[in-house]
Amino acid sequence: MTESRSLQSEKPIEIDYMELDNIIEAQFDSEQEDLIMILQAIQKHYNYLPQPTLAYLSAKIGVPLSQIYGVATFYSTFSLEPRGRNIVSICLGTACHVRGAERVHERIEVTLGIGDGETTEDGRYTLESVRCIGCCSLGPVVKINENVHARIESSEVNTILNQYE
Repeated sequence: MTESRSLQSEKPIEIDYMELDNIIEAQFDSEQEDLIMILQAIQKHYNYLPQPTLAYLSAKIGVPLSQIYGVATFYSTFSLEPRGRNIVSICLGTACHVRGAERVHERIEVTLGIGDGETTEDGRYTLESVRCIGCCSLGPVVKINENVHARIESSEVNTILNQYE
């Protein structure tokens, strides 16, 4: 059973409820205590938390939808909007800032044609600025997915981004 939905006129998303059942039941036994882990698994599968999956999860595990939204909006790792396949996080914390992170950030925006918090039209990249990645001595730092790129110069941005196409 699948359903096609659209969020704010975005591309329709296909929800495979059998797969969703597999995520909820097979991996976590449909327990309310596993809500955060279930949300992580759903986000990993869809690359964000589509509204229909949250409504289904609410009915499936008996947690009010408002509580699920509360958890999903409280933790910054969760996204209710479609995200790119590659998450580009640029550190704008103090150590990175004084080493030129703003120039790197501007170059990424120009190269990708998006602003902070936006996703490219082709769905390849989402850009987000963060306050600290935890690599202060290596600034400026750009994290793409799980890969950390240290001591980045703005002239290196195109080369680095091309590795993820």
